[in-house]
Amino acid sequence: MFGSGAFDYVDVLKKAADASYYRNEILSNNVANVDTPGYKRKDLEFEEHLNRALERAGDMNSTLSEKVHNVDLSDAKMVAYIDDGDLSYRLDDNNVDIAREEVELASNQLVYNGLVDSMTQEFSRIKSVLT
Repeated sequence: MFGSGAFDYVDVLKKAADASYYRNEILSNNVANVDTPGYKRKDLEFEEHLNRALERAGDMNSTLSEKVHNVDLSDAKMVAYIDDGDLSYRLDDNNVDIAREEVELASNQLVYNGLVDSMTQEFSRIKSVLT
């Protein structure tokens, strides 16, 4: 079982869930600073890095399973950045739109729940193979 690649999907899903959890913290911080003068909205870039890491893990003829098995997850970085730093909605130079943050938080929560559900299903498949 060890070294067989049985946990490759779980490793990728865990990395994505960690990124989603971290993004939730960033988005919550944006909400908390909605009234802070000069505060600039932050966000997290992860999906693009994961997609590039998966592309590097195999050629166009590789299956997803092969790519997941060969992916170097250290290439799938979580990069926090300031979003629209030059943009301000108000005179105090704050660029946080509370409605956008609420939508992003809800969307991110759905992504996180989907990732956790996928990990649970993957563990269930592994468990059924072992029994």
